[in-house]
Amino acid sequence: CMLFLVAGGVAQLTNWRVISSTGNVMSVGVGIYWDDQCVGGVSSINWGVIEPGSSKNVTIYVRNEGNAAVTLSLNTTNWSPAKAPDYMAVSWDYGGQTINPNEVTRVTLTFSVVPNVEGITNYSFDVVIYAVT
Repeated sequence: CMLFLVAGGVAQLTNWRVISSTGNVMSVGVGIYWDDQCVGGVSSINWGVIEPGSSKNVTIYVRNEGNAAVTLSLNTTNWSPAKAPDYMAVSWDYGGQTINPNEVTRVTLTFSVVPNVEGITNYSFDVVIYAVT
């Protein structure tokens, strides 16, 4: 586009281009579900009564709800009583594979208690699963 302007008796030429811009802001998120259709969301897990020296498994489905490929990490927090992680642990069978947007992967969480657990009759903790780009 070329424009000829006269302002205050002085002629000026102006030239411009418009550049359209589109894109996405990277978002990262995971959803945790009981089923592979991602209908029933997981908000808590009741491990029930567990004997010393044993373990229990729970299968969940993790969906990448962001728009970037991610890998997953697992952590536990807020243990009660505070000494519980000395005797108890949570692990999983997730192999570190990349999960693409909207992709669902099945994982099994395993809750284990050592044989010599002492002084714990009730327990609680939070399982944290987070996505990393």
